[in-house]
Amino acid sequence: MNNPNLQLFQRHKLNPILTAANWHYSVNSVFNPGATLLADGTTLLLCRVEDKRGHSHLCAARSQNGMDNWQIDAKPTFMADPEHYPDELWGVEDPRITYVPELKQYAVVYTAYASGGPGVALALTKDFQSFERLGVIMQPEDKDAALLPHRINGHWALIHRPVGPTSAHIWISYSSDLQNWGGHKKILEARLGSWWDANKIGLSPPLIETPDGWLMIYHGVKQNASGTIYRLGLALFDLNNPEMCLKRGDEWVFGPEEPYENHGDVDKVIFPCGFTLAPDGDTLRLYYGAADSSIAMATGSIQNMLQCLQK
Repeated sequence: MNNPNLQLFQRHKLNPILTAANWHYSVNSVFNPGATLLADGTTLLLCRVEDKRGHSHLCAARSQNGMDNWQIDAKPTFMADPEHYPDELWGVEDPRITYVPELKQYAVVYTAYASGGPGVALALTKDFQSFERLGVIMQPEDKDAALLPHRINGHWALIHRPVGPTSAHIWISYSSDLQNWGGHKKILEARLGSWWDANKIGLSPPLIETPDGWLMIYHGVKQNASGTIYRLGLALFDLNNPEMCLKRGDEWVFGPEEPYENHGDVDKVIFPCGFTLAPDGDTLRLYYGAADSSIAMATGSIQNMLQCLQK
């Protein structure tokens, strides 16, 4: 970037745009929404909603302009179903939405939470009213996952974040049927030492397809004496071979600064699970959970992000 002080993301002036107070039923908090544009241009957020037991479900909020006048489903849109899917015993969390043209459906990849830990689960929907569950596709402990919108060399591709004994890195896996996955490869490692993204990283929203490659916005978790800080960084992967990282930024590009990001159920957290793209193909709206307590939005330019990676 020519201007080293250029802010890649600009927060919406009405942030936070959604809180528990907007809901029609009693909840503790709303955060970490998946996002998509529907065929009629409506922005749909599939919000993680935590009830007062501490369990989460998903609830849809719709807006004509993606900023305000949200129409929120009167009851949960997607509840955990532990009777048929025991891996959802303690709730469903953190959805990422990908529209898949080949299937003419939306793929919702989410975290299923039970006693074994968080696992990656997948459901398909055409209308965000009825869902076809495929169940857990990556066993615990694994989360922060999203599907690519089309096949890579004939196979579906999933970005996800398994956890090892001492660290958590970003991986890719492949499938011919969306249920059985293999070809697992690590594509981005958490760094070591005092880096902002040391030891634990994870995918934030789904990958963004650009002419230069798959743009990844990922989160890094910094551990310090006062706890943890969740910030965002950028990486770029080859379009035809998304295992190949072409560029990775050294610095974080967005982090908690505002009171609603620094103070909540979990302090110092910015955690996006979804984005929408404007008709210009460049203006991106990033929807994120703030401090595990509310939903906020920031805008940015894909070209500016790609230029940032050229530094």
